[in-house]
Amino acid sequence: MDNEQLQKLVEKISIDYFNKPFSHRATFNPRLRTTGGRYLLHTGNIEINKKYYDVFGEKELIGIIKHELCHYHLHQEKKGYRHRDQDFKILAKKVGAPRYCQPLLNQEQTMYHYQCTKCNLLFKRRRKINLSKYVCGKCGGKLKKIN
Repeated sequence: MDNEQLQKLVEKISIDYFNKPFSHRATFNPRLRTTGGRYLLHTGNIEINKKYYDVFGEKELIGIIKHELCHYHLHQEKKGYRHRDQDFKILAKKVGAPRYCQPLLNQEQTMYHYQCTKCNLLFKRRRKINLSKYVCGKCGGKLKKIN
């Protein structure tokens, strides 16, 4: 599926479920990592994470589009478009939009392992740390990177 097919699908879902036209752009955004999609307030456009379509298929994609269209139509009507707003909850339930999308389980997190040279305490981190700046929180010893 490409951006043109996505645009047509979003327009069709908007008419079928909301009885309102979608007059902005819907595109795939390859930079999205942790979310299925997002509605951009300042432009009115919708961005979708293509990985969800690749992994889970069209059914999950349609759910994500419905969710983002709830944000879109409520914002256009100047109603409560946030997740916590009653207007959003009612509309999402009415059209069958999921509250959350399934997590992408095939993403592996890179872990960095460090060890204190003084007390041998192990540290696991998702981000690299500057070894010349940080020390062990237990004893104040220097840290070294291990495999």
